[in-house]
Amino acid sequence: MNSDNLQTKTDKSAVEVPEHPHWPPLSEMEKQQLTSHIKRLLDEQDAALVAHYYTSPDLQILAEETGGCVADSLEMARFGSKVKSKTLVVCGVRFMGETAKIINPEKRVLMPDMEATCSLDLGCKIDEFSRFCDAHADRTIVVYANTSAEVKARADWVVTSGIALPIVKHLAEQGKKILWAPDKHLGHYVQQMSGADILLWDGSCVVHEEFKSVALERIRRIHPDAAVLVHPESPQAIIDQADVVGSTTALIKAVSSMDNLEFIVATDRGIFHKMQQQAPNKLLIECPTAGDGASCQSCAHCPWMEMNSLQTLAATLESGRNTIEIDASLRERALRPVQRMLDFAEQQGIQMKKRGDA
Repeated sequence: MNSDNLQTKTDKSAVEVPEHPHWPPLSEMEKQQLTSHIKRLLDEQDAALVAHYYTSPDLQILAEETGGCVADSLEMARFGSKVKSKTLVVCGVRFMGETAKIINPEKRVLMPDMEATCSLDLGCKIDEFSRFCDAHADRTIVVYANTSAEVKARADWVVTSGIALPIVKHLAEQGKKILWAPDKHLGHYVQQMSGADILLWDGSCVVHEEFKSVALERIRRIHPDAAVLVHPESPQAIIDQADVVGSTTALIKAVSSMDNLEFIVATDRGIFHKMQQQAPNKLLIECPTAGDGASCQSCAHCPWMEMNSLQTLAATLESGRNTIEIDASLRERALRPVQRMLDFAEQQGIQMKKRGDA
């Protein structure tokens, strides 16, 4: 990665990664009782449950059983505008709840844990980001969906991993120079594929950042027939070994559509549930996050995603707390770049759910 195109004002060491929460184990009977209780609460409150692919299988199953949605970040928000329910319960991380509220301001939006956030969001604070933008006022500001409402409101475009490349190509064809934030790996991948002039913010995802190329080479030798599936938030040395580079939806589709019986997967292991659902006969192998004697912060699973559980979901529905609120003026400003992306997708005939998303 060309360091000349990599700039930031953020001290990444300030991003504190929490320990993975350890919920009290539930017996099968307790799980069934809690699930039935949540279903009653959802029905009583006219609430739809939306869950990201990286959340626990329990939550994904519950969302599907109650007529909700299991999807990538943007499709979660778009689902909210289609469903008639007055309340959306978003199992994911905070920027997903905010995006749902930005698109669906008339609905009540709840989250199981308001502390569930994202290292990309934490590493791109609005004050520092605004100074960065002001210093490069000649550039078109493109931000990844994994950002706060404030950062989105400062941008010209919001993108997801599934549509980032078509949008950046479109801007490059117009002669635009890009300021990209916050994920440097996804930004570098888009830069390589598009040839665009991109200035990168120095952010990364704690999950994808820790995949190890030497360990991946070793496991590929053990499983020579396995296809390597990589999310573009991963470092270049991991992307270089990929058979498929794509968003969460694209990687799920690859497992069911490719002839391979084994797959090494370089993204959050929460995705394995949906992959196994669609291709139960396939073997899924985690891309290594540590070499000999090393340790990792994430171990291929986001600790903030893990804050979502049946227990926290039930507590939120019982109390009515953890409501996402966004100032009306801020919401209107954040909606513009999000809507610009949605309009572009429609104009270009891109079916974002099929292509993939963040």
